Amino acid sequence: MQATLTAEKNGVSIGQRTDVGWLYIYPRGIRELLIYIKHKYKNPPVYINENGVAEANNSTLPVKKAIKDGTRIRYLHGHLTYLLQSIKEGANVKGYYIWSFFDDFEWSSGYTIRFGLTYIDFKNNLKRHFKYSAYWLKMFLLN
Repeated sequence: MQATLTAEKNGVSIGQRTDVGWLYIYPRGIRELLIYIKHKYKNPPVYINENGVAEANNSTLPVKKAIKDGTRIRYLHGHLTYLLQSIKEGANVKGYYIWSFFDDFEWSSGYTIRFGLTYIDFKNNLKRHFKYSAYWLKMFLLN
């Protein structure tokens, strides 16, 4: 890889740290990256495969509280806003996929974090509950 990965610029964090040490919230970055790709690589088609935010899996929370994921809603709103801006500026974005629809096993973290729009109750026969972000996304897509 010919890149330096960092979450700081001039010693200052570029965004809010998440419950995953390597993942920061920086919505403006998606626009900056897409515009850079547009100019540097002659605007190839771009498919964003995994864009989302993780929260720690706090198994002591009741489900009704665990499904309240305001951080994810703010994350998605910010990123989709900047994504739209980049498209309006001519970025050739062909697809966007949220990370992820369900809480799942993450290869480096197991079940200690949750990425999904749908809460999986690992203690109750894998029962599924839509998180607030799932309802937010539904309303976003309908408008």
